[in-house]
Amino acid sequence: MRQDINLTARTYRSPMRSDAIKKGVDRAPQRSLLRATGLTDSDMEKPLIGIANSWNDVVPGHIHLNELAEEVRMGVIEAGGVPLTFGVPGVCDGVAMGHAGMRYSLVSRDVISDCVEIMLQAHCMDGWVGVTNCDKITPGMLMAAGRLDLPTIILTGGPMEPGRRDDIGLDLQSVFEALGANKAGTMTEEEVLEIERCACPGEGACSGLFTANTMACLTEALGLSLTGCGSMLATDQRKKEMARATGRRIVELVREGLTVRKVVTKGSFTNAIILDMAIGGSTNTALHLPAIAADFGIEIDLRTFDEISRRVPHLTSIKPSGPYYMKDFDAAGGVSAMLNRLMDLLSDERTVNGMSIKEVARRATVRNEEVIRPRDRPFHAEGGIAVLYGNLAPKGSVVKQAAVSSGMMRFVGTAKVFDSEQAAIEAISTRQISAGDVVVIRYEGPKGGPGMPEMLSPTSLIAGMGLADSVALITDGRFSGATRGPCIGHVCPEAFDKGPIAAVRNGDRISIDIPGRKLELLVPQKEIEDRLAKVQVVDRHPTGVLAKYRKLVGDASTGAICR
Repeated sequence: MRQDINLTARTYRSPMRSDAIKKGVDRAPQRSLLRATGLTDSDMEKPLIGIANSWNDVVPGHIHLNELAEEVRMGVIEAGGVPLTFGVPGVCDGVAMGHAGMRYSLVSRDVISDCVEIMLQAHCMDGWVGVTNCDKITPGMLMAAGRLDLPTIILTGGPMEPGRRDDIGLDLQSVFEALGANKAGTMTEEEVLEIERCACPGEGACSGLFTANTMACLTEALGLSLTGCGSMLATDQRKKEMARATGRRIVELVREGLTVRKVVTKGSFTNAIILDMAIGGSTNTALHLPAIAADFGIEIDLRTFDEISRRVPHLTSIKPSGPYYMKDFDAAGGVSAMLNRLMDLLSDERTVNGMSIKEVARRATVRNEEVIRPRDRPFHAEGGIAVLYGNLAPKGSVVKQAAVSSGMMRFVGTAKVFDSEQAAIEAISTRQISAGDVVVIRYEGPKGGPGMPEMLSPTSLIAGMGLADSVALITDGRFSGATRGPCIGHVCPEAFDKGPIAAVRNGDRISIDIPGRKLELLVPQKEIEDRLAKVQVVDRHPTGVLAKYRKLVGDASTGAICR
């Protein structure tokens, strides 16, 4: 045991938050219950450290998290704290994709945040570690962190190894696009099944720069994970060492009284968006970062993303934007190496490491100049995400421009309109979509869905059928981080709120101008207004948690925040 961090109550700021449940004769009932869990007299003198663990055996990114949580526990004990573990939900977006289950994914972000708040507040814990990995779990924990303002560290579980078939790299995106190739008649069912068996070889978040790994990297840039955490693979033995170190460090943060709002500022969020643009992260960050910032009492809007994107180049090209995997990014130096490339653009904010973010960046080394390119030799001159406005999206829309071919950056096409994702999937699968079309999927926004489902199924079918360079897709829903091609989501206002997307008709012409940041329905404004006046909104009459969500959720342009 490290004697320098074998701490007693006298070394902590007094009173500890947890004293509310463990100090004085009046708290005998509470102590009695705590003793039933195994706590001792000496434990009553130590800080209580929550460990929010999203382990389950449904989600590949989470099946190993119990092992990491146990290492965190050991680290907390080594440092003189008392670890108290509890669970939170976790949805696998890939499993939930393409059916009604996807409506629950974004909803889970707020549920997770609430679960963490409930457990930490009800039990008066002094600090906590979030053990997480996948798409909505990490944002949910970060939202809780900002809301509670306790000493906090986030430990993300790490990316999956890429799959291999005939020495060709594979990931979940490969399987979805294989379905499109099968529908197009260019791949047999047997080949699809072979790819299915090879694509996802084991534990970890999907191996490309999809939403889970994007958010893990941005968490490190926010200063809330130990250095290296964001890109370190789930199968890397160093991950357990990092988990142990995380447990020790959270106790030190409690001793120092370093709460999360003393670490994370508006500058921290700016740093995270700068990194996001440089790595070409998921469009879902345009939902998650504003929502997280709101719980920190900080306002981040879509125009901030676009302003940063115009001045920060895209410096790595990880799936779905390019040929590399998270494994390659980590080997090249990971988040800290990319921050080294961007150092003069960063705000020098604190981190939970005890170093500033610029100090972290200065200590880093780029180990592969092709995977993490210098700024004078970028993959693209602008960042990964662009925000488009126009008469079709007055409050904005989002596209992952790093994953759009040069020939589709400007495009005018003919609308094929669908009032549900499933209807669009059926049309694409039966080859009713042709080159020059713009697939419009509406009533899939935060309220209309409800739940704003991801559209990886239709976008992958389009790509797999060889139409990614000739067909665009526009939706008031959202996309998986694995989506590629001219796919524009988060169209706001959504159709359920009678946004202009509700006025689009089959045969209308739509203009997409990503460099010009324009999304236009080529119909006279008076005609659009007349159509909207006659719109009969599609209402799926949700029940249960989806009905509650619709009543609370705001629009996509501000992060789909529930208030």
